[in-house]
Amino acid sequence: MIQVQVLPFGVLKDWLGAGAVTIEVRDGATVAELLAQLSAERGGWQLKGIAVSVNAEYAQPVQVLRSGDEVGLLPPVSGGSGEQDEDGEVEGSKLATWLTREPIDGARLADEAKQGEDGAVVVFDGIVRNNTRGRKTLYLDYESYEDMALKLMGELAVEARTKFGVREVRIVHRLGRLMVGETSVLIVVASAHRGQAFDACRWVIDTLKKKVPIWKKETFVDGVVWADGEPFPEGLAVTPEGSHEG
Repeated sequence: MIQVQVLPFGVLKDWLGAGAVTIEVRDGATVAELLAQLSAERGGWQLKGIAVSVNAEYAQPVQVLRSGDEVGLLPPVSGGSGEQDEDGEVEGSKLATWLTREPIDGARLADEAKQGEDGAVVVFDGIVRNNTRGRKTLYLDYESYEDMALKLMGELAVEARTKFGVREVRIVHRLGRLMVGETSVLIVVASAHRGQAFDACRWVIDTLKKKVPIWKKETFVDGVVWADGEPFPEGLAVTPEGSHEG
């Protein structure tokens, strides 16, 4: 038998507990077997549609676990459903991604991104609105699997630069408690041409909201809920062995 550390996030903390839990599994057990064990022990309907990480990397159900592995249970990351309503240098282009618990100064970050060769700077400023589906919002609390989130945010910035040919990408996400009107996520893209800048900015925020492990708890005047997330991209969601989606 071996022991692994299981870290639940978001709504799964209400089910498994707020901190890391040590679980004993057979030597050679897979991710799917671990989920099946948790499901059997704790009534795991909550595990449907989640993703799993092993040592801060997305994992497939067949991955074999090793003693001391850190296994993250990741519900769909918060990002809405399309309702109406520290720095590094890569090949001479700045790709800055970070998490912060301080207010985000969007104007300053956008201004700092500008260079003489740029023809456009496109900014996405995601702010806390005062309601969700008609329920009055008091505040939001954001949490993250920080090591994994920072790694994936950095990968997004690099991929956006390569995919769209933009010069600079900055991504910053706020954690902790945010009040109505505060910025939760800011994306700044600088490029010689506006088309690439717009496309890159849209792609970054859409991809971030599906893949980067950040969750939000919404506090309304009449209750508290973990925000529903979008389904994980194909291939990331896993299901306990012997159970079925739906």
